[in-house]
Amino acid sequence: MTPVTAPGPMLTVPGLFERPDYFEILARLRREAPVARTPDGLWAVTRYEDIRMISREPHRFCSGRGVLVNDPIRVHGAVNDETSLLHIDPPHHSRYRGVANRQFTPRAVGRLEERIRVITREVLEAADPRGEIDLVGEIAAPIPVRVIAELLGIDAADLATFRRWSDAVIEVIDHPTAEVYAESGELLTYLMRLADQRRSEPRDDLVSRLWQAQYQGEPLSHEQVRMFGLTLLVAGNETTRHLLSGTLAALAAHPEQRAALVREPDRIPAAVEECLRWTTPIQAFGRTATEDLTLHGQQIAAGDFLVLLYASGNRDELVFGPTADRFDVARAPGPNISFGFGEHLCLGASLARLEARVVLEELLARFPNFVTGPPIPVQSTLVRGFQTLPGVLSP
Repeated sequence: MTPVTAPGPMLTVPGLFERPDYFEILARLRREAPVARTPDGLWAVTRYEDIRMISREPHRFCSGRGVLVNDPIRVHGAVNDETSLLHIDPPHHSRYRGVANRQFTPRAVGRLEERIRVITREVLEAADPRGEIDLVGEIAAPIPVRVIAELLGIDAADLATFRRWSDAVIEVIDHPTAEVYAESGELLTYLMRLADQRRSEPRDDLVSRLWQAQYQGEPLSHEQVRMFGLTLLVAGNETTRHLLSGTLAALAAHPEQRAALVREPDRIPAAVEECLRWTTPIQAFGRTATEDLTLHGQQIAAGDFLVLLYASGNRDELVFGPTADRFDVARAPGPNISFGFGEHLCLGASLARLEARVVLEELLARFPNFVTGPPIPVQSTLVRGFQTLPGVLSP
């Protein structure tokens, strides 16, 4: 079979996720070429079951040679970079993951609900209910930043800088300017300093608890504590921000569904699952084939990079039925893959779900008729979301 070339922009160039025909492209690929060669030499994987299969077989599809479309590791040829949990394969990943999982058990996350509700109410009270505001800058970004900052033990005075640094960590993937590199470096320096402080003066925060954890029977190293801190920052911040802003836009575009949640707030947890499926904040991670193989008639060579397009899997008609391309908060919660699958399931999944539920409960009770305007999208090969989302918080 002759490899099918994905239409439109290359996967390595930001812009595909914002195209008006993006989901039409994905639907065509699912039908005609579920594993398709792209102009930049990658493989686009678009069906749900294929994405799950690849995610569950790290011996054939590894993370250690890069997971991001524009991953620096792919350029420099590093393998199993232990400065990032994303880039570690079994068996080491399972051991590291066990350390992190203990900080994010459902019970541990559940204990955060009261504090998340307080933060959400403070943010909503500070927002202007009369004039137009940026719903990203004033709601969707501040809430997860404050939550993860408090968890890590970051001082409130550093919040504004912390958010800028967090943005830089994502931006450096596709826009590696000197300024963005410098800001990313400032974050790493800050985390190193924070780790030093908590080692000598422990508090009741995640960084202090990481110093008390063990890996293979030994205390974590300085680099390992920093790795976990950076991973938790990204897992607990970026995904939730884009989930919240995408959810607000979706509900504003479907006022009858929003009204149903206002009338029956007990339906909000199920609605969060539909919002996750619909928005899919993380659009794509990748894996490297470790052996020659054939998938849907395509000859994939060892060393080839496969891009798992989660948004396509989340709209796969074979899994979500003929209405997969419709937003429907009444949909029975299905097995969406917005947080990935397998070994690298997002650490912050439970936290993001909790934050989204609390924010919707509080916002819909206070501003049931909010409206949104045209957003400015993020230009990225990793996330799909908004830089800004204008809106009015109508009571």
